[in-house]
Amino acid sequence: MNRNAAPLALALALAAPHCFAVENVVPTCYQGKLGAKPASVATELFVLIDQTTVFDTTLQQQVANSVRPFMAADNAFSVTIFSAFSQGRYARVLTSGTIEPTIASAQRDDISKPLLTRFDACMKRQPQQATQAVGAALRTAFGGASADLARSDVLASFKSISTRIKSSSAQRKVVVIASDMLENSSVTAFYGSGGNSVREIDPEKELRIAGDNALLGDFGGAEIYVIGAGLLSGDAVKTNKYRDPKTMRALTGFWGGYFEKSNGKVVEIGQPALLNPVSARR
Repeated sequence: MNRNAAPLALALALAAPHCFAVENVVPTCYQGKLGAKPASVATELFVLIDQTTVFDTTLQQQVANSVRPFMAADNAFSVTIFSAFSQGRYARVLTSGTIEPTIASAQRDDISKPLLTRFDACMKRQPQQATQAVGAALRTAFGGASADLARSDVLASFKSISTRIKSSSAQRKVVVIASDMLENSSVTAFYGSGGNSVREIDPEKELRIAGDNALLGDFGGAEIYVIGAGLLSGDAVKTNKYRDPKTMRALTGFWGGYFEKSNGKVVEIGQPALLNPVSARR
């Protein structure tokens, strides 16, 4: 991947001081003498990026475009990378934060005008601060991707990450996964011979393998979107390897079953791109 490629729409001229933070990178506006506390956010967005999958700039942009509508009040967010545990590429949160809900109209009447002025100015800054943090994290995630990693622990990573998603107190949870969705671990492999093709898997057999190896997760009822399913390493560079519809139906059938058994709701699996935008509407 060309690390000097045109920057993502979300990541213009960004420094990266928050890239490896796991705490809320957006300073709270509910401070001092305000006398009000923020309500729980309505929606939390989880972006999961597989660093064994190399994405071209078009697919990178689709991930960025999927995030952008959530950079508004009453939303929490995080960007997490994963790939292969055996190669030191364990799942890691690059950034996370909250764009806080505003104060209810009834509460504003009990707060002084100077405090409200400072509060409103702070609230206007939060979406920009969140956009900068997410943009920097996306650049770090895509810039660190490599097609040379021998293993891809997709199932184990999802199980681990799902515990964080389930624990969210948000009314709505949205998960955007950027991955080829091709497991290649000691448990099972979805690649064909030589690693240059997608194997036609038996979805039911692979679901049994996942269950027998305790690799099902719990996504807490989250909506699931996938960008990049079936993408092979050469696709992002100069080739467009053919994957027949039967093979892709088997792959998407497995993941549909996996997320259903893992308390997730699949909205769309892009092959590799989403045909419909991720909806930020509740």
